[in-house]
This record gives sequence, C-alpha cells and structure tokens, in this order.
Amino acid sequence: MSDQPDDVLEVALRVAAALDAVGARYFVGGSLASSVDGEPRATNDIDFVLDMPIGKLPAFVAALGNDFEVDRDMLQDAVLHGKSANIFFLPLVFKIDCFGHAHGPYDEMEFARSRPVVVRNGRTLVIKASEDTILRKLLWSREGGEVSERQWRDVLGVLRAQQGQLDLAYLSEWAKRLGLSALVERARAESGGG
Repeated sequence: MSDQPDDVLEVALRVAAALDAVGARYFVGGSLASSVDGEPRATNDIDFVLDMPIGKLPAFVAALGNDFEVDRDMLQDAVLHGKSANIFFLPLVFKIDCFGHAHGPYDEMEFARSRPVVVRNGRTLVIKASEDTILRKLLWSREGGEVSERQWRDVLGVLRAQQGQLDLAYLSEWAKRLGLSALVERARAESGGG
C-alpha cells in the first residue's frame, strides 16, 4: 500500500501528525469540520487553526516533509498575528489554509471546546465543536454579504445532523454576543429545529 495520501482526509491527518509531533495545538474548521458533523461535501481546502510557539515552526515544516510547500515567512506572520497562510500539498496540488490562533473571547472559547474525533481507522483529528462550526460559518457568511449558499448549506447540514445533540444555550448565548441571533434563528427554523 502506498504511503501517499489519496484524499483530503489523509492530507489533514498528515498535517495533524506534523503538528502533534512538535506539540502544537490545533483544530480543524471550515468545510471539513462541517462535513464531519453535518453533510459531507467536496472541499477545495482544509482549514487549520494553529496555536504554536514560533520556535516550533522549523520543526513543523520539517515534520511535514517534502510533499508540502510552505512559505515560512507567511506562516510565521499568520501564527504571530492571527492571520492566514497557505500550505500546499504538492502531490494533489491541494491547499491547506492555516490560521494563527487569534485571542479574542470567542476565539479562546472556540479553541477550548474543540475535541478529538476519530475520522479514519482509529486516527483522530481535533475538530471544532458543532456549535462553533455553525457560528463561525455564519460569521463568514455575514462578512461575505450573506450570499454564500455553500456556507448556509453547511450550517443547515450541521443543524440537521446534530439535532438533539447541540448545546442550544451556548449557541444562543454566543449568537447574541456575536450579533448572529437572527441568522441562527433563521437557520434553526429552516433546518427543522436544530
């Protein structure tokens, strides 16, 4: 069997293994998180949020290996300033979006609530909580003028798949604090309750 990743999940597991190897904290968000907790769908990238001391960046890049192309300066800037940087998995010409951990109250809560999820053959990825996937996707949707059908569909998919499992008090509280209450209520109504 080849040791080359054959899909997005394998690429995510390789990046996670490199982060684990250097002792960095992370979670996976975006469409991969919504696919794990909601409706699976194809994705053009993988979103990782990283919390890593700058001194560990060289070891992380080394742990990724030659299959990955990394702009070290851009990644360092992302980690230092809560920005984003891209890493590319060359065999599949696939993009990994790395976001430095911002330290606002919601960012801290999002990190604290992430959890390991078994995704393949006993291997795990740290995935953001379902409620935070909903909230973050609604934030992105609002920032984009609420025109992204894909973000909305992801939110509805998570609400439907996690119905009866969601912490509705948490979802409501943070929706209020983030100015998303109307969007959350609309999504819950459209999804059948969430």
